[in-house]
Amino acid sequence: MTEDFYCDEVLSGKTEVEKVLETNNVLAYYHTKPFWPVHIVAIPKKHVSSLITLEEEDNELLLELLHVIRKVAAIVTEEHGACRVITNLGEYQDSKHLHWHIVSGEAFR
Repeated sequence: MTEDFYCDEVLSGKTEVEKVLETNNVLAYYHTKPFWPVHIVAIPKKHVSSLITLEEEDNELLLELLHVIRKVAAIVTEEHGACRVITNLGEYQDSKHLHWHIVSGEAFR
């Protein structure tokens, strides 16, 4: 896997994705290799390494990102009865680009 799949593949257009919701600064789309029956990823279009590297000037971006996550989570919860909203940090974060997973169902084994 590349260091930043989201910049290198998704945002560059090299990897096509099925969009769920898009704003000027945020993209939510169905995961290309889902781990759950419903698996949506929300990312900022600007490169931010992770949640803990956000800078003060990223506050508006974070608010927009959370707004998209909230809308997508509401849709998933309405359609499937429940969802999880997950972000990973450190060694758990495969791609070093801030991203959130909105998922529902039992994880694939």
